Amino acid sequence: MKNKRIVGSRMANGDIVAPAQDFSASDGEPMTNFVEAPQTGEITAFTRVDGNIIAFIRLDGCSNQFPHRILDQLDNVKIGARVKAEWEDGVEQSILAIKGFVLAPDAEVGTVRALDEVEEAIGSLPYSMALQYEHAYGPYYGRMFDEIKGFGRVMGVRGSSNDDALLPPREIDDITHKPTGTWKTCADTGTIRGCSIINMEFIGQTLKPPYVYAEIVLDGASTRLIHFIEIDDVEYAKKNIGPGTRVRAIWTQGERKGSMADIERFEVIDE
Repeated sequence: MKNKRIVGSRMANGDIVAPAQDFSASDGEPMTNFVEAPQTGEITAFTRVDGNIIAFIRLDGCSNQFPHRILDQLDNVKIGARVKAEWEDGVEQSILAIKGFVLAPDAEVGTVRALDEVEEAIGSLPYSMALQYEHAYGPYYGRMFDEIKGFGRVMGVRGSSNDDALLPPREIDDITHKPTGTWKTCADTGTIRGCSIINMEFIGQTLKPPYVYAEIVLDGASTRLIHFIEIDDVEYAKKNIGPGTRVRAIWTQGERKGSMADIERFEVIDE
């Protein structure tokens, strides 16, 4: 971006993809080398969002399309219109270094060129994002979270044809498509039905590895609850934690918030 060029990838099947991607979306094969894509192309689709025109743009010689802004009036934009990139001075580490694309009906069709020298890859970029929203729980989720907060218990609703509880609770049984039954308290013990050992760090984690990501069926329930099991040793987890392992919930201390986070974790029951 700081060199005001669009870097693409040449894939094993010959496709050119820009901006660059590690792997081909069509066959999953890794890219073979970087190329410099043209800064001209055509609009394949567009819409207007908050006063901005956002379009899918296929750069000349490329097989894919990517979204970016069109710097013009909506009435002037058409499918198939020729466009070229316009750059924003002072922006280097963002796709918004391309200020947008302007209509360029007379722009010559560009060609893909070899790229012998590339800048060092950027590992990560700091940024912040805030999403303000309100989520309505409704009578079923609402009671489940109220029960967790007020009484430290997990409640579901009975299925339409058996005594086992559905978690999370819902109005309609997703197997029979009939109304669900009465409320039922489930135990805070259960059985693992599926799990993965997480032993590497990645962005967005709430726990420090290693830990086990588990799908747990609480006693008295028929559906799976997703939660975590803290571990100290990966090898121990490989030998002792898997489908069929019995676990119990460890509740957080102090005031509960009314969410699944009120269960701090699950631990293995030594039997």
